[in-house]
Amino acid sequence: MKTHKTIGKVAALESCPTTITSFVFWTDQDLKLSPFDIVKVQHVDDSFTFGQVEEISHITDAASFMSTFISNDFGDVSITAPTERVGMNYVKARVLGNNKQIYLPVHNDAPVYFAEREEIEKALGFDNVQNKVICGTTSMYSNIKDQKLEIPVPLNRDFLIGPEGAHLNISGISGLAAKTSYAMFLVKSLIEAVGHAKADEGAGSVAFVVLNVKGKDLLALDEVSNDRDIETTKKKYQELGLTPEPMKNVHYYYPYGGSIGVGKPGNASTYLPPAKVAEQIKNGKAKLFKFEAKKDIKNIDLLFSEVDDPQQTVASIIDTLLVAQESEGSPFRVGTWGELEDIVKQQMDKTIDKGITVQSWRKFYRHLHLYLDSSKAFVDGINARNYECRLANELIEIKPNDVFVIDVAKEAESMQAFVFGHVMREIMKLRNGEYTDQRETTAPVPDRIVIVIDEMNKYCSKDSPKDSPILKQVLDITERGRSLGVVLFGAEQFRSAIHERVTGNCATKAYGRTNSVEVSKKDYTSLNSVQKDIMMRLSQGEYIVENPVLRAPIRISFPKPIFQQYK
Repeated sequence: MKTHKTIGKVAALESCPTTITSFVFWTDQDLKLSPFDIVKVQHVDDSFTFGQVEEISHITDAASFMSTFISNDFGDVSITAPTERVGMNYVKARVLGNNKQIYLPVHNDAPVYFAEREEIEKALGFDNVQNKVICGTTSMYSNIKDQKLEIPVPLNRDFLIGPEGAHLNISGISGLAAKTSYAMFLVKSLIEAVGHAKADEGAGSVAFVVLNVKGKDLLALDEVSNDRDIETTKKKYQELGLTPEPMKNVHYYYPYGGSIGVGKPGNASTYLPPAKVAEQIKNGKAKLFKFEAKKDIKNIDLLFSEVDDPQQTVASIIDTLLVAQESEGSPFRVGTWGELEDIVKQQMDKTIDKGITVQSWRKFYRHLHLYLDSSKAFVDGINARNYECRLANELIEIKPNDVFVIDVAKEAESMQAFVFGHVMREIMKLRNGEYTDQRETTAPVPDRIVIVIDEMNKYCSKDSPKDSPILKQVLDITERGRSLGVVLFGAEQFRSAIHERVTGNCATKAYGRTNSVEVSKKDYTSLNSVQKDIMMRLSQGEYIVENPVLRAPIRISFPKPIFQQYK
């Protein structure tokens, strides 16, 4: 690449002065610059000021639209105008910084150049990023021959999974944004970055709990993709400093779906073919989880997270049941899920001392029966020889570098919400030290546990009931999780639908392709009009990323998944 190739000059006008935050320069009308490209401007003391291209406009010397119409023989589109108009492009750029920390507006007629790779990295702040985690690549001058650059984009893991900042929000239209694929790319990048870090760098350890809520998307993370372009994909991973291999230490958990015979593993409630589930079980990679009434009734409130309860009657019933479990001989003490339903039935024909009406018990029973009947995982009795387990017991044993995939795609939404809330609670308790004495593994509790979930709008939308226990749990993690070592990677189609305290506490934001209605919402005020317009035209595998260590939003792309994806 040629150094100091002049591409234009700064134009400081009375009506449009240069400032310490922006400037405008004119350039050749055929120069194929693009938004997000980085340019440099000659400044005082032999310094350079760097700017990110925001908007590109074209003008001519025509005084009005009418003059262009007249110059073409009063609107004859078949002729060429006898006099060619003088035309040029002018570019608005956002100032990113100066290589000598000089914060003065650039001067009129200052030459503008292409920036070199090292200068781009410095302008965007890449050179100061510590504890690097690659989040993708950004392209510069992609439409200019002999100038195109592909630059890996690093994030500081301390601002992605703590302790400096934490939580990731990924948004975009379903399918086109490839949200779960990007989340898994970051998971792989994090595992390898933390694994390669030296002990004195304070990397700690990390583990992941991934909830699969759609189809079979995430049920083969440890298998190599059979995509016909897999060799190209492997090469791209190697160029980013990542191993061209799927994930390791992956464990799959499927909801119990009923017995198929004595001494045999039961059915799994999953879209994955039974033969594939059996293969994973045989290889020691999968188990079937259940929920037992005696131990899991403490989370019964999670089943009612979306029930409208303005009078708090459902909450009162739940409190009554939970308090009773601590009292020997209480008539509300349960041993099985069937007993729980029977106890609630008995209250439907009378009013108890606490003043809970018969109508409230009937409402509670209707919902309870529907929820318990919607999943066969609410069944008592666990046979470890049939590869059955209690999900909480498995979460307690999570180790550094583990990836737990919990499949709830085939379950009803109430069950999906219950499992998500259950996972969050158990992980928070684990990191708070409540289960230290109960762990059987000798491995330490991971310093950071990342929970990955799609369809966040189902659990923490702006329309969720304020007293929803799942919403409260999500808020607790996003507001306190950073200091406790619990991190949330959440994805949804429309960011504007998510509770603002959730998105507001996410240090990293990845915006995928969306529509014009969505980008008009206030949730996107940090992006300018050009960036919003580009967001509506992003390709699959492209995102606009914001992070505290980056000096400006950056358009990135990431390679296809290295793991197998079922169609």
